[in-house]
Amino acid sequence: MSGPLAGFRIVVLLSPGPTAHAGMMLADLGADVVLVARPGWLAQQVGGPDATRRGQSLIEADLKDEAGFLKVRDLIARADALLEGFRPGTMERLGLGPDDFTELNPGLVFGRMTGWGQSGPRALSAGHDVNYISLTGHLHAISRPGERPTLPLNLVGDYGGGSLFLIIGVLSALLERGSSGVGQVIDAAMVDGASMLGHWVWAMRARGRWSDEPGVNLLDGGMPYYDVYETADGKSLAVASIEPQFYKLLLEGLGLDPTSLPAQNDVSGREVLRDNIARKILEKTRDEWAEVFDGTDACVSPVLDYGEAEVDEHLLARQTLIDIGGVVQPAPAPRFSRTVASVPDLPPTSLSDVDSLWR
Repeated sequence: MSGPLAGFRIVVLLSPGPTAHAGMMLADLGADVVLVARPGWLAQQVGGPDATRRGQSLIEADLKDEAGFLKVRDLIARADALLEGFRPGTMERLGLGPDDFTELNPGLVFGRMTGWGQSGPRALSAGHDVNYISLTGHLHAISRPGERPTLPLNLVGDYGGGSLFLIIGVLSALLERGSSGVGQVIDAAMVDGASMLGHWVWAMRARGRWSDEPGVNLLDGGMPYYDVYETADGKSLAVASIEPQFYKLLLEGLGLDPTSLPAQNDVSGREVLRDNIARKILEKTRDEWAEVFDGTDACVSPVLDYGEAEVDEHLLARQTLIDIGGVVQPAPAPRFSRTVASVPDLPPTSLSDVDSLWR
Protein backbone atom coordinates (compact mmCIF):
# COMPACT_ATOMS: atom_id res chain seq x y z
CA MET A 1 0.00 0.00 0.00
CA SER A 2 1.15 3.54 -0.75
CA GLY A 3 0.22 6.67 1.19
CA PRO A 4 1.62 8.93 3.91
CA LEU A 5 1.52 6.16 6.55
CA ALA A 6 3.40 3.58 4.47
CA GLY A 7 5.79 1.66 6.73
CA PHE A 8 3.76 2.02 9.92
CA ARG A 9 2.48 -1.19 11.51
CA ILE A 10 -0.89 -1.19 13.26
CA VAL A 11 -2.65 -3.99 15.14
CA VAL A 12 -6.43 -3.71 15.53
CA LEU A 13 -8.25 -6.00 17.93
CA LEU A 14 -11.65 -6.90 16.50
CA SER A 15 -14.28 -4.41 17.60
CA PRO A 16 -17.24 -2.89 15.75
CA GLY A 17 -17.92 0.76 15.04
CA PRO A 18 -15.25 3.39 15.60
CA THR A 19 -12.28 1.09 16.23
CA ALA A 20 -12.92 -0.70 12.93
CA HIS A 21 -13.43 2.63 11.15
CA ALA A 22 -10.15 3.99 12.53
CA GLY A 23 -8.28 0.86 11.45
CA MET A 24 -9.74 1.13 7.96
CA MET A 25 -8.77 4.79 7.60
CA LEU A 26 -5.21 4.11 8.76
CA ALA A 27 -5.00 1.30 6.20
CA ASP A 28 -6.43 3.64 3.55
CA LEU A 29 -3.54 6.03 4.23
CA GLY A 30 -0.94 3.31 3.69
CA ALA A 31 -0.38 1.75 7.11
CA ASP A 32 0.12 -2.01 7.32
CA VAL A 33 -2.90 -2.98 9.43
CA VAL A 34 -3.45 -6.43 10.92
CA LEU A 35 -6.91 -7.25 12.27
CA VAL A 36 -7.01 -9.76 15.12
CA ALA A 37 -10.35 -11.60 15.28
CA ARG A 38 -11.71 -14.38 17.43
CA PRO A 39 -11.51 -17.94 16.02
CA GLY A 40 -14.16 -18.61 13.40
CA TRP A 41 -14.95 -14.94 12.80
CA LEU A 42 -14.20 -15.03 9.08
CA ALA A 43 -16.40 -18.09 8.47
CA GLN A 44 -19.31 -16.39 10.25
CA GLN A 45 -19.40 -13.36 7.95
CA VAL A 46 -22.77 -13.12 6.20
CA GLY A 47 -23.30 -11.27 2.94
CA GLY A 48 -19.66 -11.17 1.90
CA PRO A 49 -16.54 -9.53 3.34
CA ASP A 50 -16.99 -6.55 5.67
CA ALA A 51 -16.01 -3.47 3.65
CA THR A 52 -14.89 -1.64 6.79
CA ARG A 53 -11.99 -4.10 6.97
CA ARG A 54 -10.65 -3.18 3.54
CA GLY A 55 -6.91 -3.08 3.00
CA GLN A 56 -6.15 -5.15 6.11
CA SER A 57 -4.56 -8.51 6.87
CA LEU A 58 -6.45 -10.90 9.13
CA ILE A 59 -5.48 -13.40 11.76
CA GLU A 60 -7.71 -15.27 14.21
CA ALA A 61 -6.61 -15.97 17.75
CA ASP A 62 -8.12 -16.96 21.09
CA LEU A 63 -6.55 -14.50 23.54
CA LYS A 64 -7.41 -16.80 26.46
CA ASP A 65 -5.43 -19.62 24.89
CA GLU A 66 -1.66 -19.57 25.42
CA ALA A 67 -0.79 -20.11 21.75
CA GLY A 68 -3.20 -17.41 20.62
CA PHE A 69 -2.06 -15.04 23.33
CA LEU A 70 1.62 -15.44 22.41
CA LYS A 71 0.88 -14.97 18.72
CA VAL A 72 -0.90 -11.68 19.34
CA ARG A 73 1.60 -10.48 21.92
CA ASP A 74 4.39 -11.06 19.40
CA LEU A 75 2.57 -8.98 16.78
CA ILE A 76 1.94 -6.13 19.20
CA ALA A 77 5.57 -6.23 20.29
CA ARG A 78 6.55 -5.38 16.71
CA ALA A 79 3.80 -2.83 16.02
CA ASP A 80 3.89 0.95 16.02
CA ALA A 81 0.36 1.19 17.39
CA LEU A 82 -2.43 -0.93 18.81
CA LEU A 83 -6.14 -0.10 18.59
CA GLU A 84 -8.59 -1.73 21.01
CA GLY A 85 -12.19 -1.03 21.99
CA PHE A 86 -12.75 -3.13 25.10
CA ARG A 87 -14.10 -1.94 28.45
CA PRO A 88 -11.46 -0.51 30.80
CA GLY A 89 -9.35 -3.21 32.44
CA THR A 90 -10.02 -5.93 29.87
CA MET A 91 -6.63 -5.74 28.18
CA GLU A 92 -4.89 -5.75 31.55
CA ARG A 93 -6.75 -8.91 32.58
CA LEU A 94 -5.65 -10.55 29.34
CA GLY A 95 -2.02 -9.65 30.02
CA LEU A 96 -1.94 -7.28 27.03
CA GLY A 97 -2.21 -3.94 28.79
CA PRO A 98 0.13 -0.98 28.26
CA ASP A 99 2.39 -1.95 31.16
CA ASP A 100 2.93 -5.39 29.61
CA PHE A 101 4.75 -3.75 26.69
CA THR A 102 6.89 -1.24 28.58
CA GLU A 103 10.00 -3.32 27.91
CA LEU A 104 8.79 -5.42 24.96
CA ASN A 105 7.87 -2.37 22.87
CA PRO A 106 8.58 0.97 24.60
CA GLY A 107 7.59 2.90 21.48
CA LEU A 108 4.11 1.38 21.28
CA VAL A 109 1.22 3.82 20.89
CA PHE A 110 -1.71 2.21 22.71
CA GLY A 111 -5.01 3.53 21.32
CA ARG A 112 -8.00 2.86 23.58
CA MET A 113 -11.47 3.53 22.13
CA THR A 114 -14.49 3.62 24.45
CA GLY A 115 -17.75 5.49 24.73
CA TRP A 116 -17.44 6.75 28.30
CA GLY A 117 -13.64 6.85 28.63
CA GLN A 118 -11.18 5.06 30.89
CA SER A 119 -12.40 6.92 34.00
CA GLY A 120 -15.59 8.36 35.43
CA PRO A 121 -18.71 6.82 37.04
CA ARG A 122 -19.97 5.37 33.72
CA ALA A 123 -16.61 4.01 32.54
CA LEU A 124 -17.53 0.34 33.04
CA SER A 125 -21.10 0.64 31.74
CA ALA A 126 -22.29 -0.50 28.33
CA GLY A 127 -23.57 2.01 25.82
CA HIS A 128 -24.00 2.94 22.17
CA ASP A 129 -23.64 6.07 20.07
CA VAL A 130 -26.98 7.61 21.09
CA ASN A 131 -26.20 7.10 24.80
CA TYR A 132 -22.89 8.89 24.51
CA ILE A 133 -24.23 11.93 22.63
CA SER A 134 -27.28 12.14 24.88
CA LEU A 135 -25.08 13.43 27.70
CA THR A 136 -23.27 16.01 25.57
CA GLY A 137 -26.29 18.20 24.79
CA HIS A 138 -26.04 17.45 21.08
CA LEU A 139 -28.90 14.95 20.88
CA HIS A 140 -31.25 17.40 22.61
CA ALA A 141 -30.21 20.11 20.17
CA ILE A 142 -30.90 17.98 17.09
CA SER A 143 -34.66 18.29 17.20
CA ARG A 144 -37.57 20.47 16.14
CA PRO A 145 -39.58 22.51 18.64
CA GLY A 146 -41.95 20.27 20.55
CA GLU A 147 -40.62 17.10 18.93
CA ARG A 148 -38.35 14.27 20.07
CA PRO A 149 -34.67 14.48 19.13
CA THR A 150 -33.72 13.10 15.72
CA LEU A 151 -31.17 10.30 15.64
CA PRO A 152 -28.20 11.56 13.56
CA LEU A 153 -27.37 7.99 12.47
CA ASN A 154 -24.24 7.07 14.45
CA LEU A 155 -22.11 9.77 12.87
CA VAL A 156 -21.74 12.13 15.84
CA GLY A 157 -20.65 9.72 18.57
CA ASP A 158 -19.15 6.64 16.90
CA TYR A 159 -17.37 8.30 14.02
CA GLY A 160 -17.17 12.06 14.47
CA GLY A 161 -16.43 11.87 18.18
CA GLY A 162 -14.93 8.38 18.19
CA SER A 163 -12.80 7.09 15.33
CA LEU A 164 -11.63 10.49 14.12
CA PHE A 165 -10.39 11.49 17.58
CA LEU A 166 -8.77 8.09 18.04
CA ILE A 167 -6.89 8.67 14.79
CA ILE A 168 -5.89 12.19 15.86
CA GLY A 169 -4.55 10.76 19.12
CA VAL A 170 -2.63 7.92 17.50
CA LEU A 171 -1.06 10.10 14.81
CA SER A 172 -0.16 12.79 17.35
CA ALA A 173 1.49 10.22 19.60
CA LEU A 174 3.41 8.73 16.66
CA LEU A 175 4.61 12.22 15.73
CA GLU A 176 5.71 12.94 19.32
CA ARG A 177 7.46 9.57 19.49
CA GLY A 178 9.78 10.82 16.78
CA SER A 179 11.42 13.10 19.32
CA SER A 180 10.93 11.18 22.59
CA GLY A 181 11.32 7.64 21.29
CA VAL A 182 8.57 6.55 23.68
CA GLY A 183 4.96 5.61 23.05
CA GLN A 184 1.96 6.45 25.21
CA VAL A 185 -1.67 5.55 25.89
CA ILE A 186 -4.50 7.31 24.07
CA ASP A 187 -7.77 7.55 26.03
CA ALA A 188 -10.23 8.28 23.21
CA ALA A 189 -13.78 8.61 24.57
CA MET A 190 -16.78 9.30 22.39
CA VAL A 191 -18.26 11.63 24.99
CA ASP A 192 -15.09 13.72 24.82
CA GLY A 193 -14.78 13.76 21.05
CA ALA A 194 -18.46 14.40 20.44
CA SER A 195 -18.37 17.26 22.93
CA MET A 196 -15.40 18.77 21.10
CA LEU A 197 -17.35 18.67 17.85
CA GLY A 198 -19.82 21.08 19.47
CA HIS A 199 -17.21 23.64 20.54
CA TRP A 200 -18.72 26.33 18.31
CA VAL A 201 -22.14 25.85 19.89
CA TRP A 202 -20.68 26.15 23.39
CA ALA A 203 -18.87 29.32 22.33
CA MET A 204 -22.06 30.82 20.87
CA ARG A 205 -23.98 29.84 23.99
CA ALA A 206 -21.46 31.63 26.21
CA ARG A 207 -22.00 34.79 24.15
CA GLY A 208 -25.78 34.59 24.56
CA ARG A 209 -26.26 33.67 20.91
CA TRP A 210 -27.48 30.11 21.33
CA SER A 211 -30.57 28.92 23.17
CA ASP A 212 -30.96 25.53 24.84
CA GLU A 213 -34.44 25.47 23.29
CA PRO A 214 -34.01 23.36 20.13
CA GLY A 215 -35.12 24.50 16.72
CA VAL A 216 -34.79 28.25 17.30
CA ASN A 217 -31.10 28.77 16.55
CA LEU A 218 -29.02 29.50 13.48
CA LEU A 219 -28.01 25.99 12.46
CA ASP A 220 -30.78 23.83 13.94
CA GLY A 221 -33.58 24.84 11.59
CA GLY A 222 -34.58 27.88 13.60
CA MET A 223 -33.84 30.29 10.74
CA PRO A 224 -35.98 30.11 7.55
CA TYR A 225 -32.91 30.65 5.36
CA TYR A 226 -31.13 27.63 6.90
CA ASP A 227 -33.52 24.72 6.73
CA VAL A 228 -34.77 21.78 4.67
CA TYR A 229 -37.97 22.19 2.64
CA GLU A 230 -40.35 19.80 0.92
CA THR A 231 -40.66 20.04 -2.86
CA ALA A 232 -43.58 19.34 -5.20
CA ASP A 233 -42.58 15.70 -5.64
CA GLY A 234 -42.33 15.01 -1.92
CA LYS A 235 -38.54 15.21 -1.90
CA SER A 236 -36.40 17.76 -0.09
CA LEU A 237 -34.26 20.82 -0.80
CA ALA A 238 -31.49 22.03 1.50
CA VAL A 239 -31.29 25.80 1.94
CA ALA A 240 -28.29 27.44 3.65
CA SER A 241 -28.41 31.07 2.48
CA ILE A 242 -26.94 32.64 5.62
CA GLU A 243 -24.92 35.56 4.25
CA PRO A 244 -26.96 38.52 2.92
CA GLN A 245 -25.54 38.20 -0.60
CA PHE A 246 -26.46 34.51 -0.69
CA TYR A 247 -29.90 35.20 0.79
CA LYS A 248 -30.50 37.75 -1.97
CA LEU A 249 -29.76 35.08 -4.57
CA LEU A 250 -32.13 32.67 -2.80
CA LEU A 251 -35.03 35.11 -3.07
CA GLU A 252 -34.17 35.86 -6.71
CA GLY A 253 -34.13 32.17 -7.58
CA LEU A 254 -37.43 31.59 -5.80
CA GLY A 255 -39.00 34.63 -7.44
CA LEU A 256 -39.82 36.27 -4.10
CA ASP A 257 -39.89 40.06 -3.75
CA PRO A 258 -37.84 41.05 -0.67
CA THR A 259 -39.90 44.21 -0.17
CA SER A 260 -42.99 42.08 0.48
CA LEU A 261 -41.25 39.96 3.12
CA PRO A 262 -39.98 40.49 6.67
CA ALA A 263 -36.29 41.31 6.91
CA GLN A 264 -33.96 38.32 6.83
CA ASN A 265 -33.25 38.33 10.57
CA ASP A 266 -36.51 39.80 11.85
CA VAL A 267 -37.36 37.43 14.71
CA SER A 268 -41.00 38.51 14.84
CA GLY A 269 -41.44 37.79 11.14
CA ARG A 270 -39.50 34.55 11.08
CA GLU A 271 -42.47 32.22 10.55
CA VAL A 272 -44.01 34.49 7.91
CA LEU A 273 -40.76 34.31 5.97
CA ARG A 274 -40.57 30.54 6.45
CA ASP A 275 -44.13 30.07 5.17
CA ASN A 276 -43.41 32.14 2.05
CA ILE A 277 -40.27 30.17 1.25
CA ALA A 278 -41.99 26.85 1.94
CA ARG A 279 -44.99 27.64 -0.29
CA LYS A 280 -42.73 28.75 -3.12
CA ILE A 281 -40.53 25.65 -2.95
CA LEU A 282 -43.64 23.45 -3.10
CA GLU A 283 -44.31 24.79 -6.60
CA LYS A 284 -41.48 22.82 -8.25
CA THR A 285 -39.87 19.42 -7.94
CA ARG A 286 -36.55 18.95 -6.18
CA ASP A 287 -34.65 18.51 -9.44
CA GLU A 288 -36.31 21.53 -11.01
CA TRP A 289 -35.12 23.67 -8.11
CA ALA A 290 -31.68 22.09 -8.30
CA GLU A 291 -31.50 23.24 -11.93
CA VAL A 292 -32.64 26.76 -11.00
CA PHE A 293 -29.90 27.16 -8.42
CA ASP A 294 -27.17 25.20 -10.20
CA GLY A 295 -24.06 27.34 -10.62
CA THR A 296 -25.26 30.07 -8.24
CA ASP A 297 -24.00 31.04 -4.79
CA ALA A 298 -27.45 30.75 -3.21
CA CYS A 299 -26.27 27.72 -1.18
CA VAL A 300 -29.21 25.58 -2.24
CA SER A 301 -28.80 21.87 -3.01
CA PRO A 302 -30.94 18.77 -3.52
CA VAL A 303 -31.20 16.24 -0.67
CA LEU A 304 -30.06 12.93 -2.17
CA ASP A 305 -30.44 9.38 -0.92
CA TYR A 306 -27.47 7.01 -1.05
CA GLY A 307 -28.47 5.60 -4.43
CA GLU A 308 -28.70 9.09 -5.91
CA ALA A 309 -25.38 10.07 -4.34
CA GLU A 310 -23.73 7.29 -6.37
CA VAL A 311 -24.50 9.12 -9.63
CA ASP A 312 -24.18 12.75 -8.51
CA GLU A 313 -22.00 14.56 -11.03
CA HIS A 314 -19.82 16.27 -8.44
CA LEU A 315 -19.16 13.09 -6.47
CA LEU A 316 -18.48 11.26 -9.73
CA ALA A 317 -16.05 13.93 -10.90
CA ARG A 318 -14.10 13.74 -7.65
CA GLN A 319 -14.46 9.95 -7.40
CA THR A 320 -15.70 10.47 -3.85
CA LEU A 321 -17.35 7.05 -4.05
CA ILE A 322 -15.55 4.07 -5.54
CA ASP A 323 -16.39 0.46 -6.32
CA ILE A 324 -14.21 -2.13 -4.61
CA GLY A 325 -15.17 -5.70 -5.35
CA GLY A 326 -18.71 -4.75 -6.32
CA VAL A 327 -19.31 -2.67 -3.18
CA VAL A 328 -19.79 1.08 -3.64
CA GLN A 329 -18.10 2.89 -0.75
CA PRO A 330 -16.32 6.13 0.14
CA ALA A 331 -12.83 6.61 -1.27
CA PRO A 332 -9.91 7.27 1.10
CA ALA A 333 -9.83 10.80 2.47
CA PRO A 334 -8.23 13.27 2.73
CA ARG A 335 -6.13 13.45 -0.41
CA PHE A 336 -2.40 14.07 -0.62
CA SER A 337 -0.41 15.77 -3.36
CA ARG A 338 2.73 13.67 -3.07
CA THR A 339 2.15 10.55 -0.96
CA VAL A 340 -0.98 9.56 -2.84
CA ALA A 341 -2.98 6.74 -1.24
CA SER A 342 -3.62 3.75 -3.47
CA VAL A 343 -7.04 2.25 -4.11
CA PRO A 344 -7.72 0.04 -1.06
CA ASP A 345 -7.43 -3.70 -1.35
CA LEU A 346 -10.47 -5.89 -0.82
CA PRO A 347 -11.36 -6.87 2.75
CA PRO A 348 -9.61 -10.10 3.80
CA THR A 349 -11.26 -13.29 2.58
CA SER A 350 -8.66 -15.62 4.06
CA LEU A 351 -6.37 -15.74 7.07
CA SER A 352 -2.84 -14.37 6.91
CA ASP A 353 0.25 -16.30 7.95
CA VAL A 354 1.22 -14.60 11.20
CA ASP A 355 4.75 -15.97 11.03
CA SER A 356 5.35 -14.11 7.77
CA LEU A 357 3.93 -10.79 8.92
CA TRP A 358 6.44 -7.99 9.54
CA ARG A 359 9.47 -10.28 9.29
